[in-house]
Amino acid sequence: MGIELFPADMLPEMIAPFLDGASSELWLGCVSNGIASGFCYARAEEMTEGTWNMLALGVAADLHGQGLGSALVAALEDRLQAQGARIIIVDTSSSDAFARARNFYEKNGYELEARIRDFWADGDDKITFRKKLR
Repeated sequence: MGIELFPADMLPEMIAPFLDGASSELWLGCVSNGIASGFCYARAEEMTEGTWNMLALGVAADLHGQGLGSALVAALEDRLQAQGARIIIVDTSSSDAFARARNFYEKNGYELEARIRDFWADGDDKITFRKKLR
């Protein structure tokens, strides 16, 4: 698929509990022209009431800008809202390489909630976005 969010050899271990039904984590995928083209992964935050964290969202690079990411996020939000979730959070980086991601979340109704300076590395802050579902 060519998304390259994390090493491909990590995927089987990440998704196995979901596929086995042993996890409440949520994985959504999308297919475009018969080819897997994107995915979204979220899990409930421990010790909270209805807070979920979107940990990964990716769309094949050649399909960026076609609305697939927004469709995945909307599907995730619908699914979580139906389960009684209250809010979704998502973390990203303050680096220039993640400017497009930050714009994407804002365009999809997520609000800047927090900044932890130098979180990822010196000069690379953790940016947390939040969206209220109900």
